[in-house]
Amino acid sequence: MLTTPPAQTIDNLGTELEAALTAVEQRLGMLGEALRERDSNAIEQHAGELHSLLADAVNRFALAARSGGVPPSLRRRLANASGQVAAHRESLARATAALDRAIDVLMPDPSRGGMYSAQGNAERGHQGNAIQA
Repeated sequence: MLTTPPAQTIDNLGTELEAALTAVEQRLGMLGEALRERDSNAIEQHAGELHSLLADAVNRFALAARSGGVPPSLRRRLANASGQVAAHRESLARATAALDRAIDVLMPDPSRGGMYSAQGNAERGHQGNAIQA
């Protein structure tokens, strides 16, 4: 026999979901600002706190789903927050790739023969006075 949770319990869950989701949205905003400012310390701090808040929110939403469902408006907000997390992840991946490329240009891999010469330019295959790219 299935029992319906009392209305007060459902209301409490809704309030808890709202609070958890609001905390996630606020931290996402802070992380987005830190990304725009390229503040690595703030990015690390906000990302760590966001991770904890997301874990808490997911647990609360799972409990709510088992206890009678999640209101559609909160479901939409959670989906939007998930999209923002994905966008931030993509932004970080692009920034990391750009940094990796810059490091490769500035510090060539010695195993590929891309060492700098005394003149400052990378040594490449030479044929006479011509430099081959």
